[in-house]
Amino acid sequence: MQLLDGKKILAEIKEELLQKVQTYVQKGSRPPCLAAVLVGNDGASQTYVASKEKNSEQCGFVSRILRFDESTTEAQILLEIEKLNNDPSLDGFIVQSPLPSHISAQKVFDAIDPSKDVDGFNTLNTGKLAKGMNSFVPATPLGIVELLKRYKIETSGKHCVVIGRSDIVGRPMSILLSLPNATGNATVTLCHSKTQNLKNFTLQADIIIAALGKAEFLTADMVKEGAIVVDVGITRIEDKTKKLGFRLAGDVKFDEVAPKCSFITPVPGGVGLMTIASLLQNTMKAYEQRFSTLNS
Repeated sequence: MQLLDGKKILAEIKEELLQKVQTYVQKGSRPPCLAAVLVGNDGASQTYVASKEKNSEQCGFVSRILRFDESTTEAQILLEIEKLNNDPSLDGFIVQSPLPSHISAQKVFDAIDPSKDVDGFNTLNTGKLAKGMNSFVPATPLGIVELLKRYKIETSGKHCVVIGRSDIVGRPMSILLSLPNATGNATVTLCHSKTQNLKNFTLQADIIIAALGKAEFLTADMVKEGAIVVDVGITRIEDKTKKLGFRLAGDVKFDEVAPKCSFITPVPGGVGLMTIASLLQNTMKAYEQRFSTLNS
């Protein structure tokens, strides 16, 4: 069993991006700029945005965070998005979810200029992904593909089972794995809460992507020997033996599943870090496309 180490790959990607940024700056260009819009005080969102800021600055990016009170109206957020869309010093930005219930997440995502939509949630980018066109891909599935690629895990001809059909992970993941390219060409089964006899599907899988948000759902009896397991979930579980009073668990019961796997991601230290890596890569892509357009 080998760990798919998100921390290691994130460090590699950050070094590659830093070298690119330094080359562009030495030629007289400004560095890439990434912004995050944070509405409310959700603890997990604040942690993610802080990590994004730290990692982007380590790549030589300019990082900006726009914080708004939870009572901020949808109209006010849409106005801020319009300002960001028209800001020539900004290459890409995200609106961190979850948003307060009075704000329509999809309306907000669709207001983002698709060329600055580095989270890949705008409907135009979603449609382009489905068509196999150049687009911004949601960071988590993109990060998973990057992780598989860097560990030289073959997907072509493999049976991949994706558990979970969210717009953010499950559905785009199924599309990426089935695309006719070097990191696709898999036979993909997309399972979800209405799937009957789920175990029958997972036992056939060469690669399992667990993205359903249920702690330790995938157990050893659901996984065949030698399978590759990618754990997307992260849940806080009360544990009074821990300093903070909780431990982090994924969607996979790691201790019993890992011995059966050829490769498996840890939680934490796996997919979560690759999400950040892909957000940074998407920002660099937006930056390079922007300057390519300006210089054409």
